[in-house]
Amino acid sequence: MDDLRFALNASQAALACAPIPAAGKATRAAALPPNAFMLAEEFGAMRGPPNLLAHLTSKQRATVLGHGRRTVLYRGKTLFTQGDRHDGIFLIESGTIKVFYAAPSGREITLAYWYPGNFVGGPEVFGEGKHVWSGVAVRNSAVVALSGADLRGLVEQMPELSFGLIDGLVFKGKCYSVLAQMLGTRSVGERLTLLLRSLCQLYGTVEDNALVIAAAYSQQDLANMVGATRQWVTVTLNRLEKDGILKLDKRRITVLRPDRLFRASEA
Repeated sequence: MDDLRFALNASQAALACAPIPAAGKATRAAALPPNAFMLAEEFGAMRGPPNLLAHLTSKQRATVLGHGRRTVLYRGKTLFTQGDRHDGIFLIESGTIKVFYAAPSGREITLAYWYPGNFVGGPEVFGEGKHVWSGVAVRNSAVVALSGADLRGLVEQMPELSFGLIDGLVFKGKCYSVLAQMLGTRSVGERLTLLLRSLCQLYGTVEDNALVIAAAYSQQDLANMVGATRQWVTVTLNRLEKDGILKLDKRRITVLRPDRLFRASEA
């Protein structure tokens, strides 16, 4: 293990060669964080469009935000619920919003975790129809709610705002298309190794010739992202631990052999 050499290339989501820092020193393995976190073939796919307001001047941004209603959501608070009527969008200012679909059986699948700069509440951005999934704050968050009527009027006043909306909807469409393709073409085991690889690249910290994933995702969270049961994820992680690829702790996962994990995700 002393001569283990690797680096995480976030844009390529591949294994490369680089020396691990000296034992005892901790460094971040990931590059700039993405705009969202989800199940994807490549880490770079999570880097989405610019901020919804990126195309606007300072004055225009102030006008848009002036029409919004700022709300603080504590961890676990529901932002919108599947089946409820649409009433515009929510611009994320801080925190993280998880979007998920719940089946009639009660099973859930996580579509994505959205970070600041993104908006949630679509695809009916102008407030028509019903929500086809739910959104909940997974950590304390602040959002700005823009009603469909206000948003339509603002787009008519400043067409530049439509660029941000289109960019955002295109990115979300690609994300959900990739998710559907992976659920249909990848085995559950492949999906889990890909997810673990992304966690390494997003949250990985190099410590003592190992890669520590210091992220607050439970095994149930992982199961919801790959479309499996928590019991299956637990059994699979235990098998990877037995094979010497990773080590499980209560609050984190330590990847002892990232080279083997990455090769498994690329197979």
